[in-house]
Amino acid sequence: MKKARYIRQSSKSQTNLRQLAKAHSDETLFIDIISGSIPFAERPEGKKLIEAVEAGSINYISFHDLSRAGRSTIDVLTTLSFFQNKGVIVKIENLGLESIINGKSNPIFSLICSVLSEINSLERTTLLERQAEGVYQAKLRNVYKGRVKGTTDSPELTCEKHKRTIKVLKSNPTLSLRDIAKLASDIDYKVSANTVKKVKAILNETN
Repeated sequence: MKKARYIRQSSKSQTNLRQLAKAHSDETLFIDIISGSIPFAERPEGKKLIEAVEAGSINYISFHDLSRAGRSTIDVLTTLSFFQNKGVIVKIENLGLESIINGKSNPIFSLICSVLSEINSLERTTLLERQAEGVYQAKLRNVYKGRVKGTTDSPELTCEKHKRTIKVLKSNPTLSLRDIAKLASDIDYKVSANTVKKVKAILNETN
């Protein structure tokens, strides 16, 4: 079995460590930092995963939950159908379901995924409405601010600003700088592989 694990994050409300909790050493990681509204085939790592499936190098894919695959019902079902047609087993871990059982399509898998993708789409619409309302209220109170870029900080301030990166580094010491950067970043906090390298160097010096 040639396994892969697909991870997507778009905001700090999603826990990356939870998505990695059941990761295995024999799995190839595909990690996207992107909105769930972007079609799977248009995501950088999603494209790579599709190419790997086309090449026959992946035949088993794990998702922590269905929302990692997409928010649009059509996109989710199109993606799952593509994998199924290629003979790839897809596992949705929080549901305990696999798309193929004993070489045959699992009808329960398809039914539940259809229903849940509709629910996810509705939840996303509600979330966007709440976010827009929050920004509007913050602007009315004159407390809405953007991020400050291009500053030079001391090692102490760097660690203070990059607590999320430090947490991911300590929890996943064997991952590459690139993967750490992807896992630590979210919609409100972006970190590069170079910054991860800098933070890691500071930690090594202080330990």
